[in-house]
Amino acid sequence: MTQTKLRLVVGLGNPGAEYIETRHNAGFWFCERLAHELGVSLNKESRFHGWAANAREAGVWLLMPATFMNHSGQAVRALAQFYRIEPAEMLVVHDELDLPPGQMRLKFGGGLGGHNGLKDITSHLGTQDFWRLRIGIGHPGDRNEVVNYVLKPARKEEQADIDAALDRALLAWRDLSHGDFEAAMRKINAKPPEREA
Repeated sequence: MTQTKLRLVVGLGNPGAEYIETRHNAGFWFCERLAHELGVSLNKESRFHGWAANAREAGVWLLMPATFMNHSGQAVRALAQFYRIEPAEMLVVHDELDLPPGQMRLKFGGGLGGHNGLKDITSHLGTQDFWRLRIGIGHPGDRNEVVNYVLKPARKEEQADIDAALDRALLAWRDLSHGDFEAAMRKINAKPPEREA
């Protein structure tokens, strides 16, 4: 993988107060923390169909689509086209059913795992070749329960594990921002420390 610098970080989620604490909004949670870390504010940008911030010092845009999860690609394409950002220069942060709370995976390209936000972004960009940061939220165990599960808040102990994972992901930001994805992967993909009993 050649050294590509990130120019856009997209956090996926659903807009609206009723969704703020739901598992599906894990991407929003990361984006908000990163904005705070970089000292920028996410503001509603109608031309980009979402909340956006230009972290000039870091040379990166942050975006939280306001289109609802299933139409995330509209916002991503609008900003990417305007600033001529290539898919390989993007990191999409999203909730991941196939990882337990507290675990994360950073990867480039690959399958979409049935995630509607990723599917829509892929259809708008015409490629799956972008970086993803998968934030584990766990699985309800029954496929028919998935929609209900992702639109509910995590249990208290699960939320603590997810928050700890988001904090660890922020520690890898320096590597990510410099395009050192190998180092970032080592930090992000490592098994989380055991929770104290």
